[in-house]
Amino acid sequence: MARIGFIGLGNMGGPMSRNLVRAGHTVKGFDLSDEAMRFAIQAGVQRAATAADAAREVEVVVTMLPVGSDVRAVLLGSGVVEATAPGTVLIDCSTIDVETAQAMHRAATEIGRFMLDAPVSGGTKGADAGTLTFMCGGDPAVFERAAPILRGMGRNVVLCGGPGMGQVTKICNNMIAGITILAAAEALTLGERLGVDRQTLYDVISTSTGRSYIFNEACPIPGPVPGAPASNDYRPGFAAKLMLKDLRLAQAAAATGGASTPLGATAAAAYAMHVNNGFGELDSASIIKLVNPDI
Repeated sequence: MARIGFIGLGNMGGPMSRNLVRAGHTVKGFDLSDEAMRFAIQAGVQRAATAADAAREVEVVVTMLPVGSDVRAVLLGSGVVEATAPGTVLIDCSTIDVETAQAMHRAATEIGRFMLDAPVSGGTKGADAGTLTFMCGGDPAVFERAAPILRGMGRNVVLCGGPGMGQVTKICNNMIAGITILAAAEALTLGERLGVDRQTLYDVISTSTGRSYIFNEACPIPGPVPGAPASNDYRPGFAAKLMLKDLRLAQAAAATGGASTPLGATAAAAYAMHVNNGFGELDSASIIKLVNPDI
């Protein structure tokens, strides 16, 4: 079992750290939120006084932070990288821009540490259940060292390529998710407006060519899927503001790579309007409110 520092104990990082404790690892954690710290400590995570303290005398450091600037600030500005011992593996599970991910790889390597970018898919349900998918970028030897740690938090652990390629894979995945949930919202609104019952629409589409994980499990209209955020006041799950962040990351990557993503651009624009309308804290499925304000 490993000694692990965990920085970022929020909606995703909190349950991830608890699963590492359940897997038998010793976890020392830090978060700026007292409430997040309190929940983690109740689950067996040891309290670290600072982010740098969480990185001392451990073999692995896991970070789960909102945006790339936070990752830079914590790993470099807060002295986390310098606080680690030579040979420590740093695993960043945040979803951030590819440029920052690759810069963090370089910064870690320059002082004899090892880095893996490993963003996740599965949302808060997957984090709690320990069924996340980890999309990893980095050296294969570092991946082999990190994989047993990641399997304590997830079901699928995949090396996608070199530094930053985990982030590339994640933003591609979330661009599909953002486009799909917007398409589902439009189709369900259209069908209901023209007179088809929403449950009937769901029953047919969920077993036809329009089916998908997003449609079947996270149906954006209230009622057909009792456990979906839409049927629970759009409590996230995966907040609309985070979907917007990831869609914007995809658009930035598309510009860098010279890729044409017209549907991704449309989804990003729609989510920007939705968040500007004040719904950023709701689940991403609440995008249906943009096309159907009566929901």
